Amino acid sequence: MTNMNIKIKKHFLLYKRYKLKCSVGKSGITNYKKEGDLATPRGIFKIGPLYYRKDRIKLPKCKIPKKIIKKNMGWCDDSRSNKYNKQIKFPFKYNAEKLYRNDHIYDLLINIKYNFKPVIKKKGSAIFLHLASKKYKPTNGCVAISNKDFLKIIPLIDKNTKISIK
Repeated sequence: MTNMNIKIKKHFLLYKRYKLKCSVGKSGITNYKKEGDLATPRGIFKIGPLYYRKDRIKLPKCKIPKKIIKKNMGWCDDSRSNKYNKQIKFPFKYNAEKLYRNDHIYDLLINIKYNFKPVIKKKGSAIFLHLASKKYKPTNGCVAISNKDFLKIIPLIDKNTKISIK
């Protein structure tokens, strides 16, 4: 296992020689994450695949699995569903967040494997590393960095990279 971990500390993402500005959840970072609390979970987490909008992003070389975001893709955030905290396809009868968005924040995203194995209902879902708004507005619980910075670190991330949120 590599020691190349991404660290989130005091609204900066630290990775290798980079110190990148980031935003976290509106409610800050918490040890006790719950669905809808607008907080970013504290801990060390594996990462999932890189999702991207092929119509908007030209990806650099990438060592982790990639998925093209399609119009019918979403992420279930409804604890009543057995697909809770998993990727889904629309139409979908439960609440889910759309991955194909107009506002560009999900043009690039990596699933942070929080509440992953096992998935615990109401403990929180859809925690991503995604693109920040222009003014780095707080997120609903995710970690967000600029497009330029995201493209800088993509070639450095591999399947053993973990994200540490403190």
